[in-house]
Amino acid sequence: MWCDNCLLVLPLRAGAIAWAVVITAYSIAGGIFLLMYGQYLFFVYPEWQIYGGIGLGVAAAAVISIFALSNRSYIWIRVAKFLWPFVIVISAIRAIIMIVQLQRGKDKIAWECANGGQLWTASVAAGYQNSTSFPSGFCTTGFSSLNTAFIISLLVDLAFQMYMFFLTWRFSKRLEHYSNMKGPFYGGEVKIILCFSVLMRRD
Repeated sequence: MWCDNCLLVLPLRAGAIAWAVVITAYSIAGGIFLLMYGQYLFFVYPEWQIYGGIGLGVAAAAVISIFALSNRSYIWIRVAKFLWPFVIVISAIRAIIMIVQLQRGKDKIAWECANGGQLWTASVAAGYQNSTSFPSGFCTTGFSSLNTAFIISLLVDLAFQMYMFFLTWRFSKRLEHYSNMKGPFYGGEVKIILCFSVLMRRD
């Protein structure tokens, strides 16, 4: 028998909403970071914009999930359930490419850190520089630590997304279960509204 919410203490709907809020928060933060500082880590235009855009896309999928769960909307929960597999695959591809590109650009990142956070000379010549400067905290940790942190964060992101898909799938199955239950009610067969009351109390 499936557990409704294996990793959270909260009930299924409330736990799924909380999980989606967490995904939304870190996806927006990560997307904005990549859009602002990505040119210091990735050196082929416009890859950092694509990575940041995908992060914001993940946040959008999480927001749709929050909306669907909050309103107990069967249509929107099906939309969310349809979106998450594509989001997960795209995020997995992005993670692989980002890890490879970080390894390829490690010497350039080391040069930037050794020169006070300046943008790589070829990137400056190509016009990728903006008003931001590379955060000094990333340089003090060293490339090895930075690379490890990126790999872990990308893997955790994928795990969070897969669990979000599981929660969305479980909630859609619960909605289907209650919506398909019919019985005699005031002289005819209609959907048992009381089941939805039970659903609301459980969530």
